[in-house]
Amino acid sequence: MVHLENADDPRVADYVALSDAALRQKRDPEQGIYIAESTNVVKRAIGAGHTPRSFFLTEKWLPKLSEEIARFPEVPVLMGSPEILKEIAGFHLHRGALAAMNRPAPLSLEEVIANARRIVVIEDIVEHTNLGAIFRSAAGLNFDAVLISEQCADPLYRRSIRVSMGGVFQIPWARTGPLDKALTQLKTSGFTVAAMELTADSIDIDSFNAGSLDKLALVLGTEGAGVSESTLKLADVALQIPMRAGVDSLNVAAASSVAMWELRYRGTA
Repeated sequence: MVHLENADDPRVADYVALSDAALRQKRDPEQGIYIAESTNVVKRAIGAGHTPRSFFLTEKWLPKLSEEIARFPEVPVLMGSPEILKEIAGFHLHRGALAAMNRPAPLSLEEVIANARRIVVIEDIVEHTNLGAIFRSAAGLNFDAVLISEQCADPLYRRSIRVSMGGVFQIPWARTGPLDKALTQLKTSGFTVAAMELTADSIDIDSFNAGSLDKLALVLGTEGAGVSESTLKLADVALQIPMRAGVDSLNVAAASSVAMWELRYRGTA
């Protein structure tokens, strides 16, 4: 147990400037760490086999993480007043506790798709809330894997993790490298590539016979630009959600949930 007396303690380096998203997205992957925020997320991260570097909390929350702390007796537990922790992290810890976790080794595209029937492909989504929500839907609606383009936000950024409710720990994911090559590889591996995009020839998702397909990759694009033209050219089909007159689309996170439910594997292939 380390009782922090001031914000300059060198042992808190992993927690400095947590509210600086641009800095953390660059620094955390380079240093092989990520930050788990809230007692529930810390528990789920450890339950998924990830290992902590340290715990960071006020004494009030110590009982809720007692089992996890006991599992790692060599890992420092950094405790301080709410004011000191806020000064270090850059925000008030409403959810009680954080942990700096060792980032798991990245998976390859081949590892992720090896036994998959349903995959979500995320193109260039940089908003952490949307990314986390998509991971949560993928985990909950029985999709097998997620692929993200090189320009996507970090799924292990603390806000993405929190919004996903730990879904990023439950479902395998990988960065694609050049997306065109990844989509070509998916098609070669037997996947039908379906892009969620309103186009001149897109078809209603409830008219698409997903049950007849053994392997399907669902492509989601950004809020503004949607799925890129180059990706649409590689897709086998463009799908749209039938909408009430005067409303042309849903938020990408909401649309992903509808699409994944409709396109889920039903064991009929």
